[in-house]
Amino acid sequence: MEDIILVDINDNEIGRIEKLEAHKKPLLHRAFSVFLYNDDKLLLQKRAKNKYHSGGLWANSCCSHPRFNLSFDESVKQRVKFELGIDEIDYKEIGTFVYLTKFNDNLFEYEYDHILFANYNNNKDINFNRDEIEETKWIDIYELEKDLIKNPQKYASWFIICAPRVIKYIKDNNL
Repeated sequence: MEDIILVDINDNEIGRIEKLEAHKKPLLHRAFSVFLYNDDKLLLQKRAKNKYHSGGLWANSCCSHPRFNLSFDESVKQRVKFELGIDEIDYKEIGTFVYLTKFNDNLFEYEYDHILFANYNNNKDINFNRDEIEETKWIDIYELEKDLIKNPQKYASWFIICAPRVIKYIKDNNL
């Protein structure tokens, strides 16, 4: 059983619930989206087809929920290690947003999502978890901008919201 953190619209913790139950209701819960960046490129993952939602869609480098029994930082680092095989990242929060996606009558995403940005200058291959991720790719931010307009159906719903914010952050900070 994976307990996640329920929050109000201002991200104040109001309880805990099992992850799948939060997605069936929908109940607003805390989440994070990690973006790894290197040389004008973002690392994207194609979610494994067996995921209970958004399988086969492209998304940010890593995304998940802080766990009730771990700190936010521990949750992020544990999930990055689990999904991507990366031992350590130094990330910065660059924004938040709330979104609701209805997949069907019994499955929703209703999240208060923290956008996390990290420079990742390690040239080693990403050793990703094949149960979670079908494939990964580094994509130029300008190419991504064009593809988000041309092919939005290829991307997870939260990614369409937060990717433009990350691209703007990169441009505004001349990274």
